[in-house]
Amino acid sequence: MQKIHSKAEKSGLSVTDYVTKCCLGKQIFVIDGLEEVIRQQKAAGNNLNQLTALCNMGRVNVVSLEKMTEEYSKINKKLTELLSRKRWKS
Repeated sequence: MQKIHSKAEKSGLSVTDYVTKCCLGKQIFVIDGLEEVIRQQKAAGNNLNQLTALCNMGRVNVVSLEKMTEEYSKINKKLTELLSRKRWKS
């Protein structure tokens, strides 16, 4: 029973959710560092939304997305690296 509690805790799920997913044959992955990449991705998305809103209001006419594209590419590269080296699987 302790092993189940430990795996549920590592996965960030309640014991009930963990056991339910396992019984349904769902794979559970824990990826270290994923939260930070998701935070960065949300920040980039928010910036893009703000630029889009300013363009739609006519307050910005020309936007260079080169830096934003580079940052988004870095975020996606990091995400790909994290997903390719899953550390723990149940």
